[in-house]
Amino acid sequence: MRTARALLALPGLAALAWGVVLFARYALPLRPDVFGTIGWIVGGPLANDGVIVPLTAVFGMLLGRLLPHPWRVPVVTGTVLTGVLLILAFPLLWRPYGTPPMPGLHDGNPTQGLALTLAAVWLAVVLTALTRHAVPRLTRGAPSVTRIGPPGTPPDPPGARTDPAGPRADSPGTPTDPPGA
Repeated sequence: MRTARALLALPGLAALAWGVVLFARYALPLRPDVFGTIGWIVGGPLANDGVIVPLTAVFGMLLGRLLPHPWRVPVVTGTVLTGVLLILAFPLLWRPYGTPPMPGLHDGNPTQGLALTLAAVWLAVVLTALTRHAVPRLTRGAPSVTRIGPPGTPPDPPGARTDPAGPRADSPGTPTDPPGA
């Protein structure tokens, strides 16, 4: 297990080292714009871990307690997806061209794209919750599928007489007639 963890950690550490090398190439010698970059590198995770994640967790816990059962999981999932989408859209909503230009990225309206994506997420949330509410689970209240007979025999029809509860007269493996009779 330790070997597997070490093998999984090595690519992550290599990527981290490469990121440090690239940042050092960018940041050295120090310029005024480097401090803004450092603010984003440090401030982003602090804002995420100190503000967004706790608010999402508290909101999810409140929703989990207040909503009826079929709505809990879809609404909490939609809330988390909304938080992730807002984090991803933040640089583009903060200022125009807030990210390095990529072909096709700046051709559209980021506000409209975020609104359409959130509408699709919440439509899926509502449809999932309504489906869970309208279609009961198959296992809830279903009769048992275990049988006494060999495979391939049809199950007993409803209302058919079954063996009475209690101990059997003969235990399995006990001969009914004495040997030699």
